[in-house]
This record gives sequence, structure tokens and C-alpha cells, in this order.
Amino acid sequence: MTTIFLEFPAFLLVLVRVASFFVTLPMFSYRTIPQTHKIGFAFFIAWIMFLSMNPPTITIDGFYYMLIIKEAMVGLFIGLVAYMILAAIQIAGGFIDFQMGFAIANVIDPQTGTQSPLVGQYLYTFALLLLLSVNAHHMLLDGVYYSYEYIPMDRLWIAINDENTLEFFLKAFNSMFIIAFQMSIPVVGCLFLVDLALGIVAKTVPQLNVFVVGLPLKIAVSFITLILVMSVLYMLVGNLFERMIVTMRGLMQLLGGI
Repeated sequence: MTTIFLEFPAFLLVLVRVASFFVTLPMFSYRTIPQTHKIGFAFFIAWIMFLSMNPPTITIDGFYYMLIIKEAMVGLFIGLVAYMILAAIQIAGGFIDFQMGFAIANVIDPQTGTQSPLVGQYLYTFALLLLLSVNAHHMLLDGVYYSYEYIPMDRLWIAINDENTLEFFLKAFNSMFIIAFQMSIPVVGCLFLVDLALGIVAKTVPQLNVFVVGLPLKIAVSFITLILVMSVLYMLVGNLFERMIVTMRGLMQLLGGI
């Protein structure tokens, strides 16, 4: 009983980091998962992690409460940067929807409760299925487990105000839009050629109402192009998962001052 009482503060720190990690982590933080399941899953993951590590002896005092805040911040930051990278898929769908004419027809994402573009939600659903099929969610859990190698639980200091950390966040935010542009450029490029062709037709045949013809034509071209480049999109999504894991590891190194 005495051993359990001495190890409880360290276990609580592990639980705080894992639970905070699940608050912003893609797929694990969705509102379609009941809150009781999230809490229970975080508890068992934290318990397994705690049994596989050699935690230090920590006493409950004023310094301990600061450690709880630090653990919550670390979990939120790591999950947030992973979500930022994966959000590039929905941004790419927003680019495609804007050119297709679907920008006004947003839908409510049942997983997050926010509005999302039609094509973006379509691609994001397939990306989540691909994430599960290649066991990338296991890599996300490995990320929070190996975070203790870079950010020990008994150390209060993290490099959150460091210039390198802020620059890292800006680069991750910038890469999100670059990846989204790379994913959407095949469809957006084809739609640009369609707009160019419709403009030429409007000048040569003024009697033809290109606004009536253009919208269904652009929708048809968009879906045909999506079908043709779907394999390339899956390849980019696979590279996106790798970038997500590398970005999480780089953030942990910066927060740990390595």
C-alpha cells in the first residue's frame, strides 16, 4: 500500500499527459467517441506506459502542481501539431471545392462538430481509413510513449519560449498549406484549364450561356480527375503520415531542449 501511495503522483502525471494528448490528437479526440471511453482508454494506456517505465519518486507539493500544468501543455502541443499536419487534407478539399463551385455547400463534420468542405470531408474520411489500415495510429501512441525520452516528467522546464520552437510551429503551419496545395493542384489545374476553355468559348460563341454549361462541366471534370489521381493522393497522404510523425518527434526534441 505504501508503494502504491508513493507511485501515485508519478502515475497521475503520466495520465495527465496522455489525456491531454488525446484532447487534440486526430481520431482519438473526435466527439463521436464517448467521453467515458476516452477517459478509460487514456487511463489504461497511461497504466501500461507507467508499468513499462522507471518513474522517479515525486512528492505532492507546490512544485508538483506546476508539473501537472507542464504535462498538460506537453500533451496538448504534441497532439495539436499532429492535427495541424493532418488538417492539410481538409484544406486541400477546400481548394478543390472553391474551384468546383461547392464552396457554399459545407457540411457538418460529425467527428469534430465544425463545418468542413464536401470534398475535404470525403478525402479526410479515406485518409482516416488509410491511417487505420497502415497502423499509423500505433505510431501516434508511440509518440506519446517516447516523449518521456525527450521531456522527463520530473523536469519543469520546457523550451516553449525558445525562438526555435516558435519557428518550428510556423514551419509546421506553413507546411500544412504547402501539402494542401500539392494535393489539390491536379484537380485545381484541370479546372483552371476548363475555365480557360469556357472563357474562349464565351468570346467566340456569345450566344452560349457558359454559366449554365460551366458548373456541371466543372463538377464532372473534377470527379473524373479525382478518380484518376486517387492513387497519387493516397501516396501523398502516406507521406503526410510520415511528416506528421517526424514533426511530432521534432517538437518533442525542441520542447526537451535537445
